[in-house]
Amino acid sequence: MVTPEQQGGWQVLRFLPPYAETDERAYLDALVEIGRYDGDFVLLTIFAGGGRLSQAGEREQALWFKATRAHFGKRCKAIAMVRPGATEKMAETFRKLWPMPIAATHDEAEARAFLAQHMATT
Repeated sequence: MVTPEQQGGWQVLRFLPPYAETDERAYLDALVEIGRYDGDFVLLTIFAGGGRLSQAGEREQALWFKATRAHFGKRCKAIAMVRPGATEKMAETFRKLWPMPIAATHDEAEARAFLAQHMATT
């Protein structure tokens, strides 16, 4: 189940069980909406690790990353990813794509604390 939320300057995207056939489209549509946000924000993504994108979905996600790179670089103040098995190496990979501070963790409270620091500086 994909659940996007906007809480002030917080964009929250959850991709958690129970999974459904419509999750891929819902996830990609949520990315589009996040990419359209016109204020400063932080992004919290919470993934359980079970949902997967098809090859076409991966391609669409990559095109979205490319299309929104400049906007994200300007508006997104930090990204925190919560997922099982999150590692510093995962965060390093995303830091190559995005200029803002990025954290990867398995703990939502830790991710929210990281983002709160960066939201306070905007």
